[in-house]
Amino acid sequence: MLKQQVYIQDVLLNQLSIPSRLLTSYTSLDLDEKEVMLLLQLQRFIQDKVDFPTPDQLAAHVTMNEKECANLLRGLIQKGMLTIKQQEMQGEKLTEAYCLNPLWEKLFQDEENDHAVEHEEAPTDGTIFILFEQEFGRPLSPFEIETINAWLDQDHISPALIKAGLRESVLMGKLNFKYIDRILREWKKKGIHTVEQARNSSKQFHSRQSSTQETSKKRDTSFYYNWLEGEE
Repeated sequence: MLKQQVYIQDVLLNQLSIPSRLLTSYTSLDLDEKEVMLLLQLQRFIQDKVDFPTPDQLAAHVTMNEKECANLLRGLIQKGMLTIKQQEMQGEKLTEAYCLNPLWEKLFQDEENDHAVEHEEAPTDGTIFILFEQEFGRPLSPFEIETINAWLDQDHISPALIKAGLRESVLMGKLNFKYIDRILREWKKKGIHTVEQARNSSKQFHSRQSSTQETSKKRDTSFYYNWLEGEE
């Protein structure tokens, strides 16, 4: 009898704490059963002090393989259900950790706010991320997806301007996120909020560079700015 009581106590203590609303309302957040199960596994890992489980670790506890888990994680970040944060450990070592706060916020916000956020994010879904993956020629990492989300949600940079920064980096032969981030932050610092303003600023910059550099080869500046034509 005593052993049975100890067993029951262990079972009760070893519980996963999740809102029941997740199980009743996940379809309203455009989530399917696989995504919900992966979120539950993430919550379990976090509760067990494993803040950044790998797709391989997650795959060991679900019927999905490592690749499918990785794709689902990327999709959840794109949907704004999951974020990656950096945290400092002892010795000033930075580590990454998954954060489910965006999911809980979306789950409990008012319906009116749900529609407003959905309407606001609709133009960027499935376009900006796909464009970046096409240019880079590979799937984006979770941290890269989080960087794009930060440009959109925290820095309030329009999708058109992010696209402009991406195209500028491609044409300048410096296709990496640090370079794109520098472009976008420089534009923001100068109060540039439209593609037209970015085009004019870039023209002035390259014009100053060409006038100060002595070279036998002159760049055709129209090549660097044709990509902006027709942008809104």
